[in-house]
Amino acid sequence: MDPMKLRRVKVTRYVTPLREGGSMPAIAEADDGFLYVLKFRGAGQGENALISELIGGEIARKIGLRVPELVFADLDEAFGRTEPDEEIQDLLKFSTGLNLALHYLSGSITYDPAVSVVDEETASKIVWMDCLLTNMDRTARNTNMLWWHKELWLIDHGASLYFHHSWQNWEEQAVKPFFLVKDHVLLKRAAMLEETDARLKPLLDARTITDIVSLLPDEWLRGDVFGSPQEYRDAYVQFLTTRLAHSAAFVNAAIDARRAIV
Repeated sequence: MDPMKLRRVKVTRYVTPLREGGSMPAIAEADDGFLYVLKFRGAGQGENALISELIGGEIARKIGLRVPELVFADLDEAFGRTEPDEEIQDLLKFSTGLNLALHYLSGSITYDPAVSVVDEETASKIVWMDCLLTNMDRTARNTNMLWWHKELWLIDHGASLYFHHSWQNWEEQAVKPFFLVKDHVLLKRAAMLEETDARLKPLLDARTITDIVSLLPDEWLRGDVFGSPQEYRDAYVQFLTTRLAHSAAFVNAAIDARRAIV
């Protein structure tokens, strides 16, 4: 499959909510016969969380990290009519149309830093990427990583790119360090940040970033900040390419934060 294209499926059955998630995703079955973790556009952070999920997941995949397949998932308005739980009913109603889903890793277990050790190279990749994406949600309390078939998989990048919830001073934020890295669950293991920066940046050139951002559907790119969906895409590309060009700022901040805890 071309990594710059996402499959599109139709949700056929709502299986069960995953209430441990703040946005209340759900396990659902699609018309291809597979189960997915469905992320709803009608949840609290709306389309922005889906945008972060898509960009973060595809960047992770590009730099060699494991992420469940992402697919576009169509949700028919009929689902909201038959759900007895009013909270879920409203969520389904407000999520009619195009959502995002991750392939469900059946039998996976949550990564526990007290039980499993991640090698330094992988840990450095993940920390580097989360600094690039300003992902505040990979802490010991909520690792957003799974063990599946003895391999580490990343899930849930919805808390990344938090600048887009307001778009205030977003150009300035692109060059700032990511100080929340101090709480990253893998920071102690990330002993190769400078080497990782040199190795990964060439994989994320402007063309690659543009190709990933171009996956964003028009209907998720709404608001009064920019005049068109393409202007939103251009802004995401500018933010990410600028951040990569100034990666020393977030790499050095992560190295300093690591020194303080090891």
